[in-house]
Amino acid sequence: MSERSHGLQSWIDRLNQAELPALAAVVQDLQRLAQQDSASVQQLADVLLRDAALTSKVLRVGNSVYYNPSQETIKTISRAIVLIGFDNVRLIGLSVSLIDGLLTRAPREQLQELLARSFHAAVQARNIAGYVLSKHAEEVFIAALLHHLGELAFWGCGGEQADELAAALAQPGFETEEAVREVLGTSFRQLTQGLLKSWNLGETASLAHAGASQHDPAAYAVQLGVRISEAALQGWESPEMEAVLAKMAAFVDLSPEEALQQVLASADEAVKVASTFGASKLCRLIPNTDPEQIRLQQEERKARLLQPDLLVMQQALQDLGLMVSARADVGLVLDTLLKGLHRGAGLERVMLAVLADGQSRFRAKRVIGDKSEQWLQDFVLPAEQAEQPHIFSYALRNREAIWMGVPASYNLAELVTQPIRRSLGSGMFFIAPIVAGSREIGVLYADSRLSGRALRHEQFVAFQRFTQLTGRCLEAISKR
Repeated sequence: MSERSHGLQSWIDRLNQAELPALAAVVQDLQRLAQQDSASVQQLADVLLRDAALTSKVLRVGNSVYYNPSQETIKTISRAIVLIGFDNVRLIGLSVSLIDGLLTRAPREQLQELLARSFHAAVQARNIAGYVLSKHAEEVFIAALLHHLGELAFWGCGGEQADELAAALAQPGFETEEAVREVLGTSFRQLTQGLLKSWNLGETASLAHAGASQHDPAAYAVQLGVRISEAALQGWESPEMEAVLAKMAAFVDLSPEEALQQVLASADEAVKVASTFGASKLCRLIPNTDPEQIRLQQEERKARLLQPDLLVMQQALQDLGLMVSARADVGLVLDTLLKGLHRGAGLERVMLAVLADGQSRFRAKRVIGDKSEQWLQDFVLPAEQAEQPHIFSYALRNREAIWMGVPASYNLAELVTQPIRRSLGSGMFFIAPIVAGSREIGVLYADSRLSGRALRHEQFVAFQRFTQLTGRCLEAISKR
């Protein structure tokens, strides 16, 4: 079980020392250069060249049409600085580091949605700043990008506590601020300010969280960018968008219609920027500006969040109950099981892993859910490993259905081994033995990792019921 963090300092220490030290170091160094009037091309190149992967990504972005429309080939960091500018290269380095530091760790839906919103806010803020500031547009971009840094870091690195908060936020009638304080011992806003200060981003912190006053044009541009990115999720014609457009129009001296056109153009640009920075998976999460695409995107958003269907679940349970005494075959039993759990109980990914190869290994036998087909080829796990026991053998040996990722199962966390995490990812899941009489068949696994939503009690009850009925069906088949 990973150590729990509680309180602002505890989280800052954990994120800086254990979770994001490389990202913190790059961000600090890049920001220090911004504050030095005499910073040289070589100093910036030296910071980026410490990491070969970062260097190659910065060069790839520098060679993109977005930053280098003349398409003059850039082969070195120093050449990139000459061609596209010191501030642009620094911004690219920081953005790419943020994406790599967070998205490659735990690409849960909450993190992806927030990072997409952050990129959208950053582009909106920079373009608004272009109307009222002669320089510092890059600083405005970075401040808006890091506006939710604390929350981004938490969803990327929070582990079991992120699962715990996701579960709390999934409850009806929850109070967001209260739930966050309960799990973290601090607020996301305080965590953002604490991280920015510990990374020596004091000026960025003040820009990112200054009061929304027009007396500081840079800070006001950041606030407007952030508010536009949030309002866009409600729709381009929503009251929230109308209110923020009125503020933006007054600030940059445009009509509301012209302000809307600027905002829509910036949203399209944000998609290009996210893709250019190597975060194309975020593009689908930035609100679309084409009317037909807006409708499709809203439908996709609903479809991504698979909802339980009580009628489908009841029918599947009833069918399995009848199969205990009827002459059903194994295939029909398993099809009914997976359909009932996926479409009925609303579990996004389900896998039946059976004992195979002389009962020496678990192999994926049946799967359902987006991106689960690969398990049929890849998922293989030794049945018994004295040197590295795991949760699959534990569940089968103990004849026990387990809800992993809740406090009751924290003592079993070390049984979720590295090979299991590599195959299935991290976060909450259900696991239960499938037993036909006294004969061990295998293990049933289910999660909702695609959206990052927390699993619920009623889903666990359904999962247990399906497991028991399937065992009885298979026992009846074996007796015939």
